[in-house]
Amino acid sequence: AAKNDPFGDEEDNEVKYRTMRWWQASFIMIAETISLGILSLPSVLARVGIVPGIILIIGMGILATYTGYVLGQFKAAYPHVHNMADAGEVLGGRIGREIGGAAQTVFLIFTMGSHILTFTIAMNAITGHATCTIVWGVVGFIILWLFTLPRTLKRVSYLSIGSFISIIGAVFITMIGVGVTPARDLHLDATVKTSLAKAFLSVSNIIFAYAGHVAFFSFISEFKDPSEFPKALYLLQVTDTTMYLVVAIVIYRYTGTQVASPALGSTGNVVMRVAYGIALPTILLAGVIYGHVAAKYIYVRLFRGTKHMSSRSWLSFGSWALITLILWLIAWVIAESIPNFNNLLALISALFASWFTFGLSGIFWLYLNYGWYTRDWRKMCLTGLNCVIVGIGVAVCGIGLYASGKAIHDEEGSMSWTCGDNS
Repeated sequence: AAKNDPFGDEEDNEVKYRTMRWWQASFIMIAETISLGILSLPSVLARVGIVPGIILIIGMGILATYTGYVLGQFKAAYPHVHNMADAGEVLGGRIGREIGGAAQTVFLIFTMGSHILTFTIAMNAITGHATCTIVWGVVGFIILWLFTLPRTLKRVSYLSIGSFISIIGAVFITMIGVGVTPARDLHLDATVKTSLAKAFLSVSNIIFAYAGHVAFFSFISEFKDPSEFPKALYLLQVTDTTMYLVVAIVIYRYTGTQVASPALGSTGNVVMRVAYGIALPTILLAGVIYGHVAAKYIYVRLFRGTKHMSSRSWLSFGSWALITLILWLIAWVIAESIPNFNNLLALISALFASWFTFGLSGIFWLYLNYGWYTRDWRKMCLTGLNCVIVGIGVAVCGIGLYASGKAIHDEEGSMSWTCGDNS
């Protein structure tokens, strides 16, 4: 039974996991995906120009929809897959399992770190740097850990509706703020002549904005009816692609080449404080979802097939609390160590999102359809498409590592482990 489903038979369990309907799941997926990524997109248009920027956002959105659909197909074919480690085991046995699990965990912890860092930027902006930045980091770490303590995703889904409303509110206030007082010497570019490294950092930021795929297996595992996953996926992708386009174009239109990243910093002081205040639920809740998925992998791995998986014992709750505490502690150290987040976002995207959002789903498709590649013209087209998707994963990983490494190396003056104001 354990092979079929991570949570086994739930008839008599105290803690039931498979409870989510598709609309609840799509809210979680929207809250997880449209969080910090959207705040870097106006600066992408400033770096590559408005035309290539729009083409990239739409193109990557369509591609991310298809690769998400393939993840759903893979989960349907192998129902026991709960995370990238299980998927790695299907592809490559025990070695595949360890690589998949390690990569997923490291990616999630780095992303959790990005939420702690954004929390410190937000608190410095709201309070006018009232106290040492490291103190804000500790406050963020404690709040995020406490919110990660509920064990099922359905509980988190109600919070995520609030998170979605919060980021929309913050972004709308920013758009209105920049519209009312546009930049003085406004300069807009249809296209921009730039270096390969700089252009590629922009591509990485867009990929990070679509980097929700790493958690899809975990989400589908808690569906009441997993066959509803495509509905949740389409609602997510239509929502996020539309939002990304509107926000990137409007904010860039009024701030031009001087746009800040995160974009909330592009407005006047008062508007910026209000926008960050309204964005706080998203900064916290999307971080909680990443923390939840990271901890759930370790927890399921420890207790799969035992009564602790679904009981309310001291051991099970204590283990969950300890796992989440350790993960948030590591994330806090990362946030304090690498304080320029555009660069770190690019590094995370190159190393992991390139594979989780694109490369791997091409590999999953080729694995599922082995032996059928040339059956008819439709299969041949799909085979070609999925080979291209694997190629995109390889290219983004290689060139992205070069570009983000160069950016981190060229960074002037370190702000790590200081009390300085990072807003």
